[in-house]
Amino acid sequence: MAERPLELDAFDRRILDALAADGRISATELARRIGLSKSPTQARLRRLEKAGVIRGYRAIVDPIALGRDHVAFVEVRLSDTREAALAAFDAAVTKTPEIEECHLIAGAFDYLLKVRTPSMTAYRRLLAERISTLPHVSGTSTYVAMQAVKEGGAPAPLTGA
Repeated sequence: MAERPLELDAFDRRILDALAADGRISATELARRIGLSKSPTQARLRRLEKAGVIRGYRAIVDPIALGRDHVAFVEVRLSDTREAALAAFDAAVTKTPEIEECHLIAGAFDYLLKVRTPSMTAYRRLLAERISTLPHVSGTSTYVAMQAVKEGGAPAPLTGA
């Protein structure tokens, strides 16, 4: 039986919106912004973390500053789409750090990958040696991104802001 989503009130939504905009905000400033005192704000924060609504905190690193400015989107077709095959593919993808995102797709192909490498040469090597050898891969099509117009944005606000 599916677990019911956590009920969020206006204070919870304001907490999530504030953290999505600034994950380093202090508890005191967070409390001030949402209109509660510090202790109830911290209790709500712990509840959201424990429930898995807040999965973690991280720095947003600029991949271009790290020399990883080649982005490709890869359509992947599998030879087998039974659950065991999908699970094997999924497990292998999680072990490939150059694959930033992987989505199971309903359509003419099975998965869409977002891949980031330092260069076209590095991408070609990754495609030949890793992506094409992932479990059950029968074919791929690559689309190279020329420019990111919007990428890695914060989720849409939960409050009316």
